[in-house]
Amino acid sequence: MHPSRPATPVLSRRTFTRLTAAAVPGFFTAHGFGAAPAEGPSDRLNLAVIGVGGRGAANLGGVKSQNIVALCDVDERRAGKAYEQFPKARRFTDFRKMFDELETQIDGVVISTPDHTHFHPAWWAMERGKHVYLEKPLAHEVDETRRLTEAARTKGLATQLGSQRHALPGLRAGVEIVKAGLIGEVREAYSWVKSSRGMPDPQPEVLPVPAGLDWDLWLGPAPTRPYTKGFAPYDWRFWWEFGTGEGGNWGCHILDIPFWALELGHPTHVAASGPQPDADRTPQEFASRMAFPTRTGADGSTLPPVTLHWSQGIPPALAERGVDSALIKDRNTLFIGSKGMLLCGFHSWQLLPEEPFADMTKAPRSLPPTPGFYPEWIDACRGGAPASCNFDSTGPLSEAVLLANIAYRVQGEFAWDAAAMKSSRDDVNGMLRREYRKGWEA
Repeated sequence: MHPSRPATPVLSRRTFTRLTAAAVPGFFTAHGFGAAPAEGPSDRLNLAVIGVGGRGAANLGGVKSQNIVALCDVDERRAGKAYEQFPKARRFTDFRKMFDELETQIDGVVISTPDHTHFHPAWWAMERGKHVYLEKPLAHEVDETRRLTEAARTKGLATQLGSQRHALPGLRAGVEIVKAGLIGEVREAYSWVKSSRGMPDPQPEVLPVPAGLDWDLWLGPAPTRPYTKGFAPYDWRFWWEFGTGEGGNWGCHILDIPFWALELGHPTHVAASGPQPDADRTPQEFASRMAFPTRTGADGSTLPPVTLHWSQGIPPALAERGVDSALIKDRNTLFIGSKGMLLCGFHSWQLLPEEPFADMTKAPRSLPPTPGFYPEWIDACRGGAPASCNFDSTGPLSEAVLLANIAYRVQGEFAWDAAAMKSSRDDVNGMLRREYRKGWEA
């Protein structure tokens, strides 16, 4: 028997509330969004947070109302503020050791590590029956994304992808306008990120590993290599080995709008183009196109096929369709309907052409209210309704983002069989998964 594990498993509050829900049907749903009413400290989840600097610090703040039992980070300096804020939490550098020592004391984990290390801590957590909040994109590889999605479903775990803008009123208004049919039938949509980031210095300087950083653990499943200027804590995002570029960085936020509004799942065809791909570095611009088949909507209606364009850089099609550049501002999505167009983003929307919609000043309210993005997941962990960005809904979205990246890297197009998780091209199939460094097999 492992010396750190008690002989008799502890019945956590989460387990108790689930048993209560089973015994008393409708108990949770009678209390708002679906969670059991809080009665005191014993109702709080025991959470571990993996990655507590940068984005991780924001996510830690989102769940600070819960009982933070462990903080795990490979960089002691970036974790310093979190350590000060939660002095009673156990501190770890290696998430594997954390699970080994605290497995029975953890209800859920919040993971905010670089893209290439999303899969392993999430997989370890799910294998141990822990609920997971995971930053976007869901994983670094298509295969990893599918495995996490299926594991969450099989084990009945509460999950939430870190597409925090999903709860913003402006984004929700755009979704409600499309769902209400105000612009008619939508068969084409454009989404983009206004960014030229990518293609960092091709030969970054090799430096000594900074004090407090466990570089080997930061690399995780990636091949061993020297510490290099810029990789940590942020520029990893623009190297294919570790990140997924601006596509992965923003895709799960922005494409959340058309995926939600049009009830999209897996594409059947993917194509992309752009400047000559670099084997190591992500691009500063690209354009992709994904075809989605006829679908059955949540209300039982038949939804038409859709072509979704996703790009880094504003697509020329906006000007070609008469969209004034002054209207774009911070908006990032254009729906083209049979009765008009909707230009929208995270905070605002504009119906086009303006004259026919002059009296339309408010979006129709149809989506259920949210208690907040983090409370959604906390409620789901306690036996309530699934969080709105659970992996069943965001797994296909994350896969689509990664497939668009692959299409750009092969500078072409391919048919996609989502059920078989296989494309019509061998080179694409070879990019759906990766080899892990010895000791990181999963």
